Amino acid sequence: MKRFLFVVSVALSTLSLAHEGHDHGSEQSSSSQKKAIEELTVEAQSFLSVLPADLQKKAMFDFQDPERENWKFTPQPRKGLPLEDLSAEQQKAAKKLLATILSQQGLLKVNTIQELEKLLGEMENDPVKRNHQAYFTSFFGQPESGKTWGYRYEGHHIAVNVTIIDGKSMIASPTFLGASPAQVREGRMQGTQALAKEENLARALAESLHQRGKAVVYSKESPAEILTAENRVAQQLEPVGVPMNEASAAEVKLLFQLIAEFAHRYRSEVADAQMHAMESLDLKEIRFAWAGSLEMGKAFYYRIQTPKVLIETANSQNNANHIHTVWRDHANDFGRDSLGEHYRNDAH
Repeated sequence: MKRFLFVVSVALSTLSLAHEGHDHGSEQSSSSQKKAIEELTVEAQSFLSVLPADLQKKAMFDFQDPERENWKFTPQPRKGLPLEDLSAEQQKAAKKLLATILSQQGLLKVNTIQELEKLLGEMENDPVKRNHQAYFTSFFGQPESGKTWGYRYEGHHIAVNVTIIDGKSMIASPTFLGASPAQVREGRMQGTQALAKEENLARALAESLHQRGKAVVYSKESPAEILTAENRVAQQLEPVGVPMNEASAAEVKLLFQLIAEFAHRYRSEVADAQMHAMESLDLKEIRFAWAGSLEMGKAFYYRIQTPKVLIETANSQNNANHIHTVWRDHANDFGRDSLGEHYRNDAH
């Protein structure tokens, strides 16, 4: 099977479906990406226009600055322009910019994670360490139409990295979202679970595969952290778990619902391109693996592995109530592969 198209609204009756119309789909994707890029560029310029020169300087870096790939999701000092330095009007512009690249559900996740940071400050009585205003906006290169530039929104448990190439293509990777508590069990936000679907869909898939005797659980011990950590380059991991050509139709459906939950953190033009890349893979190229307990409330880790994309989730810290999730592109994090092609074409 060369290509696989997953359609959520139609029940799957076979393990594979022919995917037709690739050229037209690529053209539509390219056109829609240009529209998204134009809108993001306009909002970036609008945000910068409400900043005085000193704040613009904090937000701006050269595109080639090594800081562009210095991504982090842990609480630590950061470069860029934090929310706490902004007026109410400027914060509104920063949030509007972020909302231009994220979907509604992605924005809800991000807002909830930032509110959880405030809750942590209350729980730990340390609002300085758990500063819900310590989320930073950064630009790499000048956001102008037809130009190559980057945008980052980052703080504890949030890393959004977007690369624009010649105003024509857009890469959104790596992307990290985490939550602590993963599920709020008491207090003013009781019941909040920012990343519930990322856990529940994966557990349903793992349980189904396990019940059918598939070796989806590759270790009884869960790693304490996502294995690619904050590495600038995501290493290829050992191929473990179950290749999805061994999955049932219902399990394949669950898998792509899970992948979609990650992809659709972004607006549709970005998410559709990410989903198209995953749907185009042969199912035997996609592996799903679980480590730790399948029991709710116990530590677990899972990953979705392909030759190109790696999705990891770990929930082991703080008595298995502290979740980390990441989407990595082995070749094209920060647009590396696309930039390489861009520079090669420019050389001719």
